[in-house]
Amino acid sequence: MSDLLPLFLNLAGRDVVLVGGGNVAASKLRALVDTGARVRVIAPEVRPEIAEAGVEIARRGFRPSDLDGAWLVVAAATPDVNREVAAAAEPRRIFVNAVDDPPNASAFLSGTIRRDGVTIAVSTRGDAPALTALVREALDALLPAELGAWMDQARRQRVAWRRDGVPMAERKPRLLSVLNQLYDTSRPTGSGPGQKESALGHVSLVGAGPGDPGLLTRTAVARLRAADLVLYDALVDDRVLRYARRAQRFFAGKRAGRQAMTQEVIHRVMIRAARRGRRVVRLKGGDPFVFGRGGEEVQALQQAGVSFDVVPGVTSAIAAPALAGIPVTHRGVSTAFLVVSGHNDASLLSGLAATQPGGATIVIVMGAGRTTAIAATLVGRGWAPSTPAAVVTNASSDGQETWRGTLEALAAGRAVFGPGPGTIVVGGVVALAAGADEPFERVYGTGR
Repeated sequence: MSDLLPLFLNLAGRDVVLVGGGNVAASKLRALVDTGARVRVIAPEVRPEIAEAGVEIARRGFRPSDLDGAWLVVAAATPDVNREVAAAAEPRRIFVNAVDDPPNASAFLSGTIRRDGVTIAVSTRGDAPALTALVREALDALLPAELGAWMDQARRQRVAWRRDGVPMAERKPRLLSVLNQLYDTSRPTGSGPGQKESALGHVSLVGAGPGDPGLLTRTAVARLRAADLVLYDALVDDRVLRYARRAQRFFAGKRAGRQAMTQEVIHRVMIRAARRGRRVVRLKGGDPFVFGRGGEEVQALQQAGVSFDVVPGVTSAIAAPALAGIPVTHRGVSTAFLVVSGHNDASLLSGLAATQPGGATIVIVMGAGRTTAIAATLVGRGWAPSTPAAVVTNASSDGQETWRGTLEALAAGRAVFGPGPGTIVVGGVVALAAGADEPFERVYGTGR
């Protein structure tokens, strides 16, 4: 079947025919009456609730002429009768919703959520109505309690935009800015840092580790299972999120360089949810306090007087080398390691200023897309071109790969590895890795 065009029909005052008088027809009748349509039921027998609905009823079999003047027909009878309805509707150019009978349908009713002026419809093209219901229930659970306030703001803003001639392209970001103000935490609430969790709710900053759910701590799993709301970052594995079965889950990280939520908005959402008594998990890849802005979030929670705790995670800065068989320290080779961010030159140079060339193992996170520039920077700062180096991508996943070579090869752009988050390791410890007796400059999997 080709793609369907989702439409919302205004049936108020328009003729709609319902063919059938059983339980299914009764359930459809309620929805049709709510639209304000003029409904006429065609069926030899009808259930009491249909008879008492105050609509026109023809207690007989279907006739093609029953569709004359109709805008829509709902066929909730046997497949044979539904087939007759479909045949009569086609030349009249009337859409047919044949309930649980896709071959005889040209229109499909949806699982519908209506709340505060917002309508959301879900359809599986009539193939899986039970799945439609489950998806509808899931979406209903995700909708914010403040949806009515969102609608009020959107209506008011639209009037102003039309009056001021605001272009369509500018309206969405303007509305987002206005809605974010609903989560302003500056207003006093009468709560303070002495409040108990039961009164205010609680926020847990949880480290999700490098990806594999098996590397989660027991406390992290417990926090996820008890959570009402989870705000998660881009590097969090979907398998980790499955522990938060009862929670609302919102993406708060970056994808393709675009940020889903600003850090300030994340603070507001966490604090507002906690003040409503909810258990919030701020879920971050690796460890919350290793390039995770966890410190900023703790400061915001402290200033707001919100109860919180920190659940450490296995940071990829150590896990990625370990999973590739590379020790970050080794007696006689390296007695220290330095973790730096490689997402830009300023952060890299700031970190490298803390050590002399060759004086420690260097672990660089957030730098897989800049390996050539990073290696060139190290060589330029006095690191020997022959220094062993490795790039570990997708650590702890089935797609983990490790490239091993030298800084010279890395700076020359000869490193080849697949897409995904990566960790760069530089130092003599790379030569101690499992398989280090094999030629450098090759990519190999973990065999997991």
